[in-house]
Amino acid sequence: MSADPADLAALPKAHLHVHLEGAMRPATLAELAASAGVDVPPIRGYRGFTEFGDRYKAASALVDTPQQLRRLVTEVVEDAAADGAAWIEPHFYPPRYAGLPSFGSAEEALELVIDAGRAAADRLGIGCGIMVSALREFDPAEAVELAKLAARYADAGVVSFGLAADESLFPPEPFAEAFALARDAGLTSAPHAGELAGPASVHGAIDALGARRICHGVRAVEDPALVERLVTEEIVLDVCPTSNVMLDVVPDLDAHPLARLLDAGVRCTLNGDDPLLFGPGVLGEYELARTALGLSDAQLAGMARTSIEASGAPAEIREPALAAVAAWGQ
Repeated sequence: MSADPADLAALPKAHLHVHLEGAMRPATLAELAASAGVDVPPIRGYRGFTEFGDRYKAASALVDTPQQLRRLVTEVVEDAAADGAAWIEPHFYPPRYAGLPSFGSAEEALELVIDAGRAAADRLGIGCGIMVSALREFDPAEAVELAKLAARYADAGVVSFGLAADESLFPPEPFAEAFALARDAGLTSAPHAGELAGPASVHGAIDALGARRICHGVRAVEDPALVERLVTEEIVLDVCPTSNVMLDVVPDLDAHPLARLLDAGVRCTLNGDDPLLFGPGVLGEYELARTALGLSDAQLAGMARTSIEASGAPAEIREPALAAVAAWGQ
């Protein structure tokens, strides 16, 4: 009789590719909608990335007070801890809250998120750092200002700088100045690429933005030379399999290239992206990787180890987490 599989909730991991509002609990969304006197925004049934983005914006719009934002951050950190995360690095776009009567400025919103994330993480015995993420559909000058804001908090809660939205419409090169500022401040460059656009977007993210982590990046598999480059330069892909299926990046999990990327030596992490809209959190993605993608426990532990090593976690979080990964399943 075979032994029970090792408990994936007990595998320490970092959740690196997760958008803050997109990780809202469905019950919280329903409560916010009721408080606002509106119907609950739909979170399923979207057709394509544009409709998905509209769903995200509708859910985000219900968070419009500091109390609601603090609740959101707290719950996202709690859910990460319940999934066995030793570290969570939510992606956050501060200008979304600038100008709202209760906030006033992007800086005030960022300070609230940093404080709420730290407080919840400390209570739960894990770590939380923030990725400030620009949106590529806006003027790159805004990204420069965001990078300056992120840089001011580089030693006070912000650990990385990202770039989200549809890379098929907005390539990375115009955002080079913003990412240079962020890197100069010691922040990890972690833009989206290789999701809705192909290998050229990944090359651009590396060449123009100095990416050390790529959010998604799975379409790199279409270019063997790029795969070799990712291996040689030890660039990490923050992969979200369910998201890739639901946004038609791949037709189904059987076609997902994660196993091929791992077999080629690419360093990858597993992530939930937007659990509100896609379903699984980070633990759910590990479970799917085991059951649907057929990855071994050694591969799962390897991705967990990579996630911690590639994160912005400080040594006091990183070292015990890595030791626990090494002991997991033994």
